[in-house]
Amino acid sequence: MNTSGQQPPAVSVIMPVLNEERHLRTAVEHILRQDYAGEVEVVIALGPSTDRTDDIAAELVAETADRPTGRVHTVPNPTGRTPAALNAAIKASRHPVVVRVDGHGMLTPDYISTAVRLLEETGAANVGGIMHAEGENDWEKAVAAAMTSKIGVGNASFHTGGDAAPAETVYLGVFRREVLEQQGGYNEEFIRAQDWELNYRIREAGGLIWFSPRLRVSYRPRPSVKALAKQYYNYGRWRRIVTRYHKGSVNLRYLAPPIALLAIAAGTLAGLLVHPLGLVVPGGYLAAIILGSIPAGKALPTGARAQIPLALATMHLCWGWGFLTSPRSLARKVIASRRPAATQPTA
Repeated sequence: MNTSGQQPPAVSVIMPVLNEERHLRTAVEHILRQDYAGEVEVVIALGPSTDRTDDIAAELVAETADRPTGRVHTVPNPTGRTPAALNAAIKASRHPVVVRVDGHGMLTPDYISTAVRLLEETGAANVGGIMHAEGENDWEKAVAAAMTSKIGVGNASFHTGGDAAPAETVYLGVFRREVLEQQGGYNEEFIRAQDWELNYRIREAGGLIWFSPRLRVSYRPRPSVKALAKQYYNYGRWRRIVTRYHKGSVNLRYLAPPIALLAIAAGTLAGLLVHPLGLVVPGGYLAAIILGSIPAGKALPTGARAQIPLALATMHLCWGWGFLTSPRSLARKVIASRRPAATQPTA
């Protein structure tokens, strides 16, 4: 992909959406306002939403119908599942660069131009950057602080930042279309962690995944404790499947939440049934997240700072519970769908 002295390559932005009434219009406006000289199209894959998501998408299609660039199109995704939505949007799109964006993700103005330049400079198959969580109320600000702190997510560069470098996976991603076509798109058995699985196949085939902190997507956290708990439960559940799918992928960062949950449960039971000294373990965890929330909550309003420990505990313990209870039967089904990495372009 050589853009030197030429018109930049046309770009397809694909968006899987389900119940995104709150953020969809703003997310699409961030795409249409990109500082990018090439042609851009937006393809929204519509799941079975129960709010006004479909109506807003229809409005966006009508408003952009007469534009020479920046048109919005929609495709149905009756399953509501993210990987199926992504594959449907890829199939309906037509440009050589494919940008994945979620319905609650806000691109910085130079996101696409920077990503296209990085694809050319690095030769990467996929480039991505930082999932920059930003809240709109005290709870969401607390979650955002937890999601961008090392006590919350460890050393994950796409959460906390880092130097530009090759990576195992990146947040969302900006792909060369031929790479997606070579790999047959996303594996639809991966209801979660589909990005990791696709990037694993790309790396297996010799492709480069490149992380750059210059690529930032503002992310809106889940709006309630219940929604955050469900999100992190599913993260843990599917991370266990990934570790069974690819034995070499497990590391201490993934094991920390389930180990913490087991230790807290064992300490609590021991403290209540055997000796009060056992309560040191859950008490120590509580003290750790309270102390860890202090630097994470700098410059936040008091209401947000006070909720960071709850956000941290919800993330850690629900992730750990999902990991520990992830069924082997689901892992076997996913492993049976394993696709070999495709090293040659399709005809």
